[in-house]
Amino acid sequence: MRTDARADQNPIDLPTWLEPVRGVARRARPGDFSRALPPDGGGRASAVLLLFGEGVHGPDILLIERAHTLRSHAGQPAFPGGAIDPTDTGPVAAALRETVEETGLDPTGVTVFGTLPDLYLPPSGYLVTPVLGWWHAPSPVRVVDVAEVASVHRVPLETLVDPANRLSVRHPSGFVGPAFAVAGLVVWGFTGGILDRLIALAGWERPWDHNRVEDLPTHLVELGTARATEDGRPS
Repeated sequence: MRTDARADQNPIDLPTWLEPVRGVARRARPGDFSRALPPDGGGRASAVLLLFGEGVHGPDILLIERAHTLRSHAGQPAFPGGAIDPTDTGPVAAALRETVEETGLDPTGVTVFGTLPDLYLPPSGYLVTPVLGWWHAPSPVRVVDVAEVASVHRVPLETLVDPANRLSVRHPSGFVGPAFAVAGLVVWGFTGGILDRLIALAGWERPWDHNRVEDLPTHLVELGTARATEDGRPS
């Protein structure tokens, strides 16, 4: 595995199409992605991996669908990742370790070329570092632990930026946020928000119908409500 986490010193070679993402990493501020600020004590440190590759359908990004039995974010599409453990050397190590555990990724085929600003998730209290990776030598990926992951997907960027696949979703709580209907999934919430802003900041966004607002699919609402109830949290 190679790293260029600063994304500003001795940069590694990237494909031309991925250079705009490195540019975002160099200039982005937390406010470019979220208005939520962490409390004075920070949050629980975690990291996710935004892994870009080139598959049979062109440039793509790796997403997982979380297991439907999880107590948090059940059934929700996400970037692979999780909490930073004491044995991790930092966000990069944590993001790669979690991705290996969740998808069987071979990390030697990944070049880390930057990070996005740390982002705070008020509902969970996590402070998340999005790690950017170039999958220069792709390896097979799959569901490794069915208790954690329901499915693994390489989603073409062309599919994500296609206006036909873009919408906003409305949660029963009143939350309305950007979403993507791709790979048989509805990508929303934290992951949908990052993708929405990254696509815009990288200059990849195409005009789409911002008036297309749909209710979050019932099965996703029910999954979240059921797990929250079992966990003793308000739904």
